Amino acid sequence: MSLCAVAQALVTFQLIGSKPVLSVLGLLFTSTLGIYNFCILITKPKKPETSPYKRVRWFFAHYRLMVTFTIVSLLSLIPLFFLITTESKILLIFLGVLSFGYSLPLFAVGEQKFGLRNIPGLKPFLITLVWTMSCVLFPILEAMHFHAADVSMRDTTILIAKRFLFIGALTIPFDIRDLFDDRKMGLKTIPVVWGEKNAYLFCQVLLAGYVVLLFIFRDNGFNTDFFALTLTVILTGWLIFKSAWKKDEYYYFFFMDGVLIVQYLVLLVAKLIFKGQ
Repeated sequence: MSLCAVAQALVTFQLIGSKPVLSVLGLLFTSTLGIYNFCILITKPKKPETSPYKRVRWFFAHYRLMVTFTIVSLLSLIPLFFLITTESKILLIFLGVLSFGYSLPLFAVGEQKFGLRNIPGLKPFLITLVWTMSCVLFPILEAMHFHAADVSMRDTTILIAKRFLFIGALTIPFDIRDLFDDRKMGLKTIPVVWGEKNAYLFCQVLLAGYVVLLFIFRDNGFNTDFFALTLTVILTGWLIFKSAWKKDEYYYFFFMDGVLIVQYLVLLVAKLIFKGQ
C-alpha cells in the first residue's frame, strides 16, 4: 500500500508536468506504512493464528518485526514533516486525524464505542477522500511551492474529481469481499445497503464517470496520458468484474491494489514510447 501511495503521487507529478518532490514521496511511503500497520495492530483479534485472513495470520506471526516497522515509520514522519509547507502540514494533520479516527473507537453511544468507519456510508468515502487528497492535492501544493509546476484551481479540482472516482471504484470491491463480516459488525457499507450486484454496477458507473471527465477535460487533446489513463480504467473495470467470482484475498491486494501502481507504469511506458518516436 505504501508503494501504491507513492505511485499515485508520481501519477500526479507526471500529469502536472512536475519533477517528483522527494519529501512528498518519502512522507507518503512512511505515513501509509505506519497508519496501515497501526490500524491492524489495534484491531488484533483474540486468536490471530486462527484468523480466516492469511495476511492477518502472517502479520501477527511476525509481530515484533511489524511493530518495529510501525514505530520506525511513524518516527520518520517527524523530520519529513518539517520539510513541507505550512499548507501541506495543515492538510496532512487533517488527513491524519481522519485516518486514525477511522479505526479508533473515539465515539460512544451508551456503552457502545465506535470509530468513524462505523458511521453509515462513511467508510468508503473516508478512504477515498484521504487517498485522493494525499496523492493529488498534497503533491500539487508542494510542486507549486518549489515552482516545479503551475496548476490552476480549475485543473486541481478536475484532477481531484477524476482520482476520487478512480480510487472510489477500487474501494468498493473490498467492501463486497467483507460483506458478511460488515453485516455482523453492523457497518453500513454500499454492498450491505445496496446489495452485491448493485455495488459492482456502481463501481463501473464511477469508472465511466472518470472516462467522461478524461474526455471532456482533455486540454492537450488525445495525448499519451489520455490513452494510458483510459487503458488503466478499462483494466480496472475488468479486474473489478472478475473479482465477482475471484474471492481469494491476495487477488484483491496484488491485483486490485496493484492497479494503483500499474497506472503510473503505463503512463511512464507511454511517455517513453512517445519520446522514442
